Amino acid sequence: MPEVATHIPSYEAAGVSITEGDRAVALMKEWVDKARRPEVVGHIGGFAGMFDASSLKTYEHPLLATSADGVGTKVAIAQQVDKHDTIGFDLVGMLVDDLVVCGAEPLFMTDYIACGKVVPERITAIVKGIAEACVVAGCALLGGETAEHPGLLGPDDYDLAGSTTGVVEADAVLGPERVRAGDVLVAMASSGLHSNGYSLVRQVLLQQTGWSLERHVDELGRTLGAELLEPTRIYALSCLELARHTDTHAMSHITGGGIAANLARVLPKHLSAKVSRNTWTPQPIFDLVREVGAIQLDDLERTLNLGVGMLAVTAADDADAAINLLADAGLPAWVCGEVVGETGGEVTLAGSYAV
Repeated sequence: MPEVATHIPSYEAAGVSITEGDRAVALMKEWVDKARRPEVVGHIGGFAGMFDASSLKTYEHPLLATSADGVGTKVAIAQQVDKHDTIGFDLVGMLVDDLVVCGAEPLFMTDYIACGKVVPERITAIVKGIAEACVVAGCALLGGETAEHPGLLGPDDYDLAGSTTGVVEADAVLGPERVRAGDVLVAMASSGLHSNGYSLVRQVLLQQTGWSLERHVDELGRTLGAELLEPTRIYALSCLELARHTDTHAMSHITGGGIAANLARVLPKHLSAKVSRNTWTPQPIFDLVREVGAIQLDDLERTLNLGVGMLAVTAADDADAAINLLADAGLPAWVCGEVVGETGGEVTLAGSYAV
């Protein structure tokens, strides 16, 4: 016969506080409201977010696009530094910039935060970052979920993920079908590591060296923690302008897999691409990881973005227009290579990085 409990258990005694969850929702409401679009119906607190799809009637043949992603082990840095109001930029960047490469305008996103213990101020800081990033990306934060998982996650542990939905006119979809030999590769500068490769970076710069996140690193000009928490750059609105005003045929978001693997995803099988490393200088963080970890260049290039966060495949005649448009948006860009009429769909990186 099972042993009878000597006291009456409660959900809160088991580690889940409905009261703190409600307080977190109340605190985050201000930030969610800032990340609205005119099509959003209602406010947070319901079971589902609603978006007025009648706006899609202006499209001749609207296609919905969707993307789901997370932030990976970069959250461990935010937790160690106890700074949580920028990690939302990494989440939104991973979502909307995967979406925009096909030419889709991000409409809305939802988030999911799993934590060991709901600390309303911490959850609000996370949501604040997500909402501010949504404003930068031009999409609405339509809703989300905060789940408390005591026993599965530590009290200060959390993870976050999300999904986003966008729309593109069918005859405006970007992709391999549009790419032609002679197109140029327009590189857009990353803000740093973005949100990929942090398992390697943490192993090299923290575990292998024993450095603390408070350590000032001369090569970086700031503390290691500040560098590793540099928010992911969000390209969505600039890329949409590029698609509207230049003869751009495809785009590639440079995430896990690096430049070669991600660019190959938007090339037709009968064309290849050549990237010239000598057209840019990667930020110091990449050299630091390479030197401290004694990592081979090809391994590093398969893991990190090496200073390029997005690539546009653009008609050569429009290269200058594309670079000028991006410069006007405050986004450094340059021609880093070209599409060539060689079979195999291969991407080669040649030369040495500029110093």
